Amino acid sequence: MPARNGNYDLVKDWIRENGTMPNGDKMPKRKMARMIYKEHGLNFTDEENVRIIIQRVTGKCGKNDEVRVDADLKDDLPANYNPYGLPESDETIWEPYILECKSIFMLSDVHVPYHNIPALTAAITWAKKRNPDTILLNGDTIDFYMISRFSKDHRKRSFGGELQAFAELINALRSEFPKAKIVFKDGNHEERYNAFLYAKAGELIGVEEFSLENLLRKRAGDIEYITNKRIIKAGDLNIIHGHEFSGGVFSPVNIARGLFLKAKVSAIQGHNHQTSEHTETDMNGRITTTWSVGCLSDLHPEYMPMNKWNHGFAFIEVESNGDFQVHNKRIHKGEVL
Repeated sequence: MPARNGNYDLVKDWIRENGTMPNGDKMPKRKMARMIYKEHGLNFTDEENVRIIIQRVTGKCGKNDEVRVDADLKDDLPANYNPYGLPESDETIWEPYILECKSIFMLSDVHVPYHNIPALTAAITWAKKRNPDTILLNGDTIDFYMISRFSKDHRKRSFGGELQAFAELINALRSEFPKAKIVFKDGNHEERYNAFLYAKAGELIGVEEFSLENLLRKRAGDIEYITNKRIIKAGDLNIIHGHEFSGGVFSPVNIARGLFLKAKVSAIQGHNHQTSEHTETDMNGRITTTWSVGCLSDLHPEYMPMNKWNHGFAFIEVESNGDFQVHNKRIHKGEVL
């Protein structure tokens, strides 16, 4: 992959040549990121990687998420500072994904096509009354059973069948929440796809048409796609799938406590298919709460029919000052509790 500074220069040059629309307005940074990634996909990790670089080389965002481009595009950025002639670095840009929203309908561990229809129906019915502006598919939305490394029952749905089920899920969500943006985050099951390519078809790595993001966009349309185990920030709340920590999150008491012991900040995760909450107050009176969210999948899969799982979802309200409120809901027998 080209060096980090080379990517900065590529983005700067592109903005100078193409960053102004025919009517004279500055192009929104997300549109620029999409266009740059389409033209130079092999240079970047993903579209969001391009957006971060755009934000860095152009400064803060203006009204309506438009970019103010300074005359020199801030060539004196610290990222370009190398007074000792150190070798070029392939360092990865890894920063939180800032989710700008007021209300989030968060679904974790749907595992289509092994989803539970009564649980999903109950969650959607409950959320429709709250009119969320964002739907967050927070990892393991697709099971990817047929490309896993485990022994497989070939009577199950094909890889193509799983993608078709995902498309049908997105269509249903768009039908019920037509104004909500859809954000898709990779979980450990989505990561099975790249692991499969590395093991079986390494030559296809980096080919745009075979990226998981493009495969999903072909079926889901305009979704915001988050990968590389990035943390999502919604106000002051940190959102992860749950597989981001090395070794995962484990606690003999509950999952939320395990998350607290590793995160030490207010955070919410899925991954463990269990609803739990943990709160601690420090000596200065600051309250930190962590949550784990139930799943929306089969509770008794053949590989683990005996477990402690439960159905559930979360609804998150975010204030402009960063404050937030989490409604961590359990579902039992198709009823939201």
